Amino acid sequence: MDSSPAGGRVAYGDESYLEAVSGGYYVLASVTFDPSVAEEARQAMRELRGNRRTDKLHWNEMDRKQREAAAFTVASLEGFHVVAVGAPVPLKRQERARAACLTRLVDELYGYEVRTLVLESRGRTLDKKDERVVRPFQAQHNDDRFTLRHEPGGNEPLLWAADIVAGAVRAKQDGESRYCDILHDNLYDVTVFVR
Repeated sequence: MDSSPAGGRVAYGDESYLEAVSGGYYVLASVTFDPSVAEEARQAMRELRGNRRTDKLHWNEMDRKQREAAAFTVASLEGFHVVAVGAPVPLKRQERARAACLTRLVDELYGYEVRTLVLESRGRTLDKKDERVVRPFQAQHNDDRFTLRHEPGGNEPLLWAADIVAGAVRAKQDGESRYCDILHDNLYDVTVFVR
């Protein structure tokens, strides 16, 4: 399930952002697990969710101890995580920041032989915006093997792992680096200037 039908790896992505008059940022995080541990990673995410009455695990609903445990869990699984951090993100400009981060993220992932990116669905209209962002990349590389898919967050536990990575990077943006320190060996982040 975690290798693309056309070959290559599959990455799962989620975002976190802060729009602000100054100091705003957009975090678009992706996780990629070795196919041999993908099911183990899904099960680990389900265990982290536990008995919560929600369809998915979400960083913002965790306390500090749970966030630390989640970061350790993701770090313990064989994989790598690429994150694009865009700034500045002024008020009402998060879609522009997302497009810039998605463009950079896709380029980085392609270099790691990722051929499918699965993002959490934000609804048909916003999902179509993501697809329009990726089309020029496909044309530039003359490679229709790279695909973008959207799925409801509750359907794919590996999207929850991406949420954990996005939350850890957001915490670092806000001055708390403990979670990124845990993920450090598996984490590669790039800075994106948002025009």
